[in-house]
Amino acid sequence: MSKPLFDRIALIGLGLIGTSIARAARANGVSREIAGTARSQKTRARVRELGIVDDILDTPAQAVKGADLVIVCVPVCASGAIAKEIGPHLDPGAIVTDAGSVKLSVMRDMEPHIPDGCFLVPGHPIAGTEQSGPDAGFAELFVNRWCILTPGAKASPEATAKLTSFWQALGSHVDVMDAEHHDLVLAITSHIPHLIAYNIVGTVADLESDTRSEVIKYSASGFRDFTRIAASDPAMWRDVFLANKDAVLEMLGRFSEDLSGLQRAIRRGDSETLVELFTRTRKIRRNVIEAGQETAEPDFGRMRATPSDQD
Repeated sequence: MSKPLFDRIALIGLGLIGTSIARAARANGVSREIAGTARSQKTRARVRELGIVDDILDTPAQAVKGADLVIVCVPVCASGAIAKEIGPHLDPGAIVTDAGSVKLSVMRDMEPHIPDGCFLVPGHPIAGTEQSGPDAGFAELFVNRWCILTPGAKASPEATAKLTSFWQALGSHVDVMDAEHHDLVLAITSHIPHLIAYNIVGTVADLESDTRSEVIKYSASGFRDFTRIAASDPAMWRDVFLANKDAVLEMLGRFSEDLSGLQRAIRRGDSETLVELFTRTRKIRRNVIEAGQETAEPDFGRMRATPSDQD
């Protein structure tokens, strides 16, 4: 890129997503300067040691000064408080976005605190791993992943276009949609799978110790995948379920109805229903691979965690 898209990016929150953005932005030359802050002094010190941003500040208010792009990378229920803190310190024309997995509540909580002359374009990079913290970030996290933008009343076509170019420069595909629709789609593609994983692994945690140790010892690939998902950041996912409860509960109701139907089929020995369902689900798996969102390569024993929909 001959000319950086932004003069100064401010990252609020320096975990997996924040530090991956910092690494990717630096690798692709999208900003002249990258500033960052985190609530924990320990995290700020570690990011300073890693050298992945140019300037580490103690507070969000300090970090956003002079920034023409601000990216909030905190649990979604904290977004409103961050917006309230940074609002008075934003430069005119600054674009503010986020990386949360829920968009309607983020827009509702942040919009009142974004001053006129600045632009809020909520975003969701659908990428992540089960790892967390600044050491977990890597520049390739967003390559060939989707980032969804949900511009609202305080966005502008120009700000949305510029943020689209930013995510594309980091390797992402970008789509724009309504915030409510985003939350419904993500409830089934990401939030419900995480809820199921937490529940299944929690069931194992409640087993008697002898049985639990055997489950762990003889874990097959299905359970291993559930444990990977269930190892995701607890605070982040607590906020996701609380902030997107309406869509999650709607999709959870549909899932429960389908599960009851499957339970009846097993009880009655209804092999046709089982084969029909399993045939349809195999097609979905092939579609996911064909869409470039997964590889057909067996995942057991992969050398490193691959990007997933953890976020």
